[in-house]
Amino acid sequence: MTRRQQAARERAARERQERVEKALERLPELAKLKVKQGKKPEDARASTTDAEATVMKMADGGFRPAFNAQYATDTQSQVIVGVEAVTIGSDMGQLAPMVEQVGERCGQHPAEWLVDGGYPAHEQLDQAAEHTIVYAPVPKPKNAATDPHLAKEKDSPAVGAWRERMGTDEAKELYKDRAATAECVNALARQRGLLRLRVRGTGKVRGVLLMYALAHNLMRTFALAPALLGRRVGAPSAIAIGR
Repeated sequence: MTRRQQAARERAARERQERVEKALERLPELAKLKVKQGKKPEDARASTTDAEATVMKMADGGFRPAFNAQYATDTQSQVIVGVEAVTIGSDMGQLAPMVEQVGERCGQHPAEWLVDGGYPAHEQLDQAAEHTIVYAPVPKPKNAATDPHLAKEKDSPAVGAWRERMGTDEAKELYKDRAATAECVNALARQRGLLRLRVRGTGKVRGVLLMYALAHNLMRTFALAPALLGRRVGAPSAIAIGR
C-alpha cells in the first residue's frame, strides 16, 4: 500500500467518524420530534451519511435519509416563488416561514394561500393571518355529529375564521387550484429527475432546489412570455368570442 492510499483510507475513516459523531449529536433532537408526533423516542433515527438529513419513511415503505423540499407556487402562472429545504418530514410549522419568505422576495404577500392538510397548525394560522388568507382542509372530528366548520370556544379568531371559511362553497371551489398547481409542479420535478440529490448538508440541498426553481421558472417564461426571450409568436389558430 502506498502512502497516498494509506492517507486516503485514514481520511475516509476520519470523515466517517465525524459523520457518526454528528449523527449521535442530533439524535436527542430527533427523539424530541418523535415524542411531539406521538411516537416513541427510541424510533428516532439519525443518518450517518448526512447528519443534517432526517431518516424519513418513503412511498415504497422503506426508510432513507432525506430532506423535505418545499416549493410555493403561483396558481395562475405556475411560477415558483418560494423555496426551502426542511430537515423534518412533517409540513407542520412550515406555513408561516414560507409566507414570510415569499413576502420578502416579492415585496408583498399573496392575498390567498392554499396548502394541504399537513400545514395548518393553529399557531401557524395565527401568524399567517397577519399577511394572507389561508385555505386548508379542516380535520374530520372524532365525533361524526360535530360540524367541523363551526368555530370552537378555544379557537383564536384566525383559527375560527379558517374553520368557517372552509365550509363555504367559494372556499371549496378556490381550493381546487391547490392540487392543480402544487401537484403539477411536484410531478414535473420528479419527472425531471429531482429525486435523489448528490450533495450533503441543508445549504447545498437548498442550492440544488433553488437551481431547479430557476430552471423551472425559465421554462415557464418560454410558455408565458416567449417574446421576452426572443421567440416569435405565431398567429392564433382560433379566436373564441362570447358575450
